[in-house]
Amino acid sequence: MYAITIPEPGGPEALVWAEVPDPVPGEGEVLVEVVSSAVNRADLLQRQGFYNPPPGSSPYPGLECAGRIAAIGPGVAGWSVGDEVCALLVGGGYAEKVVVPAGQLLPVPQGIDLATAAALPEVTCTVWSNVFMIAHLRPGETFLVHGGSSGIGTMAIQLAKAVGAKVAVTAGTKEKLDFCAELGADILINYREQDFVEEIRENTAGGGADVILDNMGAKYLNRNVDALAVNGRLAIIGMQGGIKGELNIATLLGKRGAITATTLRARPLAEKAAVVAAVREHVWPLIEGGHVRPIVDRTLPMSDAAQGHRVLEESGHIGKVLLTLP
Repeated sequence: MYAITIPEPGGPEALVWAEVPDPVPGEGEVLVEVVSSAVNRADLLQRQGFYNPPPGSSPYPGLECAGRIAAIGPGVAGWSVGDEVCALLVGGGYAEKVVVPAGQLLPVPQGIDLATAAALPEVTCTVWSNVFMIAHLRPGETFLVHGGSSGIGTMAIQLAKAVGAKVAVTAGTKEKLDFCAELGADILINYREQDFVEEIRENTAGGGADVILDNMGAKYLNRNVDALAVNGRLAIIGMQGGIKGELNIATLLGKRGAITATTLRARPLAEKAAVVAAVREHVWPLIEGGHVRPIVDRTLPMSDAAQGHRVLEESGHIGKVLLTLP
């Protein structure tokens, strides 16, 4: 088969479409013939040599895919060859074939075409696990998501609105904020021109955000705590603004706040399977009912994955960038 390889870390040009050995499913795994994958920030870090896959997993980038089951390993029940699926991966999505633990498979939702389904696994699992399973966003609460026009952000807006939350977003352009408003965002904050802490306070009568989903990390740490409501929960899922920051513990204590930080990739198989099962139970009906939809900025040939990485690095996109195979 062919896959996107990374012979040496570097810029987008480091991605090489090359022939590699076919993967073989083991106990509890299936082999998926890939139709599409999607570009995630973690893929950019892996390409640069900063986020290697766990030992024993696929060395190729790609944390999600959609395709058809081509073979089934021992101990797998409930799936058949030919089933159309999408999947949360530990890696290997930028390839013609990938092996997936059966617990990380999802059926393609009704009403969503197979290639587009690759836009769903990573964002739905990230948002549902962090915002709902960990931070317990409830109806009537105020939810702030940074990077509202990203793949994560566009899904977070829709899911938060679906459960009856008030949604605030940050983004860097009017076009992106307007799109967030179309998805249901109530409070629109241009982080280049406005202070999100002040805007959140002004729009909540000084109360603050009950839940914040943050992709920036260190850069926003103290300001996020300042923006929290009493009993607020800050969920950190990214490090785009650095890895080390100072935290005002007195402010956090005064808010009786909680900070969590998670990734999906390194979690044990059982934990990922539990997240996937929760997404299938709670999110898939919202998609099939037309209340939530994947947002796709553009589709590129998988062999041109380098261009997909450039698009994410330039941050001009809205939603997901997909990589497809003929």
